[in-house]
Amino acid sequence: MSQSTEPTKPSPEEQRDAGTVQTAPLTGLTTEQAAQRLTRYGPNAWSERHVSRLRQLLGYFWGPIPWMIEIAALLSAVVGHWADLTIILVLLGFNAGVGFWQEYQAGNAIAQLKKSLALTARVLRDGQWRGIPARELVPDDVVRIRLGDVVPADIELLQGDYLTIDQSALTGESLPVDKKAGDTAYSGTAVKQGEMVGRVTATGMQTYFGKTAGLVSSAKSASHFQKAVMAIGDYLIYLALALVVILILVGLERQWPLLELAQFALILTVASIPVAMPAVLSVTMAVGALALSRRKAIVSRLESIEEIAGMAILCSDKTGTLTQNRLTLGNPVCFAAADNDALILAAALASKAENGDPIDLAVIAGVRDPASLNAYHQSHFIPFDPISKRTQVTVQTDNGKPFKLSKGAPQVIMQRCQLDDVSRAAAEQRIEQLANKGFRTLGVARQDDREWQFLGLLPLFDPPRDDAAETIANARRHGVDIKMVTGDNLAIARETAGQLGLGDHILSADGLNLSPDGQLAPEVTATLSQADGFAQVFPEHKFALVKALQEQGHIVGMTGDGVNDAPALKQADVGIAVSGATDAARASADLVLTAPGLSVIVQAVEEARRIFQRMNAYAIYRITETIRIMIFMVLAILMYGFYPITAVMIILLALLNDLPIMTIAKDNTWLPPKPVRWEMTQVLSVASVLGIMGVASTFLLLIIARTWLQLEMDQIQTVIFLKLAIAGHLTLLVARTHRPFFAPPYPAPILLVAILCTQSIAVLIAAFGWFVTPIPWSMIGGIILYALAWMLINDLIKLAVYRVINRQASHQKRFLSALKQSFHQHPPAQSR
Repeated sequence: MSQSTEPTKPSPEEQRDAGTVQTAPLTGLTTEQAAQRLTRYGPNAWSERHVSRLRQLLGYFWGPIPWMIEIAALLSAVVGHWADLTIILVLLGFNAGVGFWQEYQAGNAIAQLKKSLALTARVLRDGQWRGIPARELVPDDVVRIRLGDVVPADIELLQGDYLTIDQSALTGESLPVDKKAGDTAYSGTAVKQGEMVGRVTATGMQTYFGKTAGLVSSAKSASHFQKAVMAIGDYLIYLALALVVILILVGLERQWPLLELAQFALILTVASIPVAMPAVLSVTMAVGALALSRRKAIVSRLESIEEIAGMAILCSDKTGTLTQNRLTLGNPVCFAAADNDALILAAALASKAENGDPIDLAVIAGVRDPASLNAYHQSHFIPFDPISKRTQVTVQTDNGKPFKLSKGAPQVIMQRCQLDDVSRAAAEQRIEQLANKGFRTLGVARQDDREWQFLGLLPLFDPPRDDAAETIANARRHGVDIKMVTGDNLAIARETAGQLGLGDHILSADGLNLSPDGQLAPEVTATLSQADGFAQVFPEHKFALVKALQEQGHIVGMTGDGVNDAPALKQADVGIAVSGATDAARASADLVLTAPGLSVIVQAVEEARRIFQRMNAYAIYRITETIRIMIFMVLAILMYGFYPITAVMIILLALLNDLPIMTIAKDNTWLPPKPVRWEMTQVLSVASVLGIMGVASTFLLLIIARTWLQLEMDQIQTVIFLKLAIAGHLTLLVARTHRPFFAPPYPAPILLVAILCTQSIAVLIAAFGWFVTPIPWSMIGGIILYALAWMLINDLIKLAVYRVINRQASHQKRFLSALKQSFHQHPPAQSR
């Protein structure tokens, strides 16, 4: 819905040059007044639906899986199996307690991350401008909003020329809307251009956005990894149900008691369903996100961890990421300026220190006599924006006539001035010479009456970060290809890339042939992955670059800091807001950096890959265990006509297995050297082979106990129970790594302690006959040795499976590479 009540406004250029602003002084609130209003109106935040802790806990007793457990408990009570009933109720309470605790921990972690991403606002309090959290804003606060800000509340605009605001999230308008004094800027919208001062009229749920928040959906689709894990869960459930159907049909044919059969089948189904999967997912993601935040990288969307782990190309901004963002002035080049000092003074007057812009600060710091700035008064300042690429100011002295100054991109400034061909050629030559030495230049101009005079050029140098070259090399060792993306000209880009070891194949935006609909030409797209960087790019080029690289099958990351970077950050698989980014960029990003430089991103990639490995290990373990227990149970019943383990034993196994798996979120993991993706074929192959080996080893033990040792049936059940418990935990040690289980990285202490504790409990249950028939210690020792021997065999078989899979993948990769090369050598004929 568009706003039809908006009056027709002049163009941004007309607004910039109009110079008409409200100049009446504004007085903000005092600290005491603000505190009173905060008590009266509440924090400037949208109210969230909070569920009580008790209701959260009770929710774990309601749903398909809890219902199945509760039905099993009811059947146990009906048939009088009180031991079964007790343990089933323990299982129900354990699942609820663990799920509640993990959700509580994950919720706390996410809350901490949200605090780190909280918006800030520039507010006039006690007569001074200061930065405060946006949630502390109150009605009648005086605030300043500018390019890149997310408007923190509903604000009546009072002073300043204009704002261009993207309010599509509220109204559906596809184009930004221009605002002037007297208009309202709505909470949650993003400032695309301009700077104004205004008064807060509404906060929190009283804002326009707050009142319509119920109509706004922030739901996101599940990530690829979530979909894959849920698919595994569905597969396990279907497998369990199919085997249970076979079990029930056999039981009915053999005339087993119907209630006992139903109870056993239900318990077996519950035990095979990955009940712990949601808890494992949430806690692993939350623990990983907290680990990333300690590395100065805040994840705004937990599911994006998968994309970070698989990122193959990173399009990195130059300024502040690859360079120090610490600009220093070089030797000025004067044209119409009287001397160097006059040129620097003019540029400093066209700057504003309170905006904190690095270029403005560098220019102001270059003024030899700072006191000379006091003789001038800025009556009308237009800040820099990516469209105009310049600042402009109206300056007045106490006795003199007002005049205008402007600084910005040299080509833009020279275009405004009446330069003869000789002067223009000389300026362009000096710009090129400075660029070849790594300097970027600012043009400075002055207007006294009608014409603008070109005063000269100011060289600025932004040295590369000390760690940038090493970090780029490290990223490449991790399989991440860094491509520099900068608005600087081609010569500066090549010089910087050469210093950083990126390479010299830099493409200019002029050669990208961007179509009117924002698409790159096909002949350009084919060369993108070979380029080392891109120069003279605009925001629309960044978006097109990301989209084209994604269409080639790459998982692409993009760094940015401005509001105009937001489309590219949203389009990228991993949008990264760098240190010091605007609120709009941070709101669009998946990863927000709080420390400068590229090394933070490399650390985030490492941590994300470790998280992915933990999830991969969990998937393999979960499939293996289901295949091992379910197929063994059904085959044993079909062959021998009795339950190899009891319903109580199945519940005990589920309890004992869930404890160690919870600790996998903090396990030590191997760091993959290349980007990782979800390889379902590999997971299913490894898990299926390990599961089948588990069935074989358990069957062999059943034959030994029944035929050679000639044990009673209840003792056989205890033997099988103990073997399944010990072997299940050892399977986790095998599944957690692609390497031999005894090779580093070694299991985390918390994982080892959990495994040792649960195995000790299983041994004590078998030795002392808690809910089972006891067996002698000598037999327990033999079972432990038997499980350890099969662990070694399983590990060797796992390594063999990985070798076969990797060999096949290598053959496929070579085949596809040869096929791709063949296509490049013989392009298809063009249609005429």
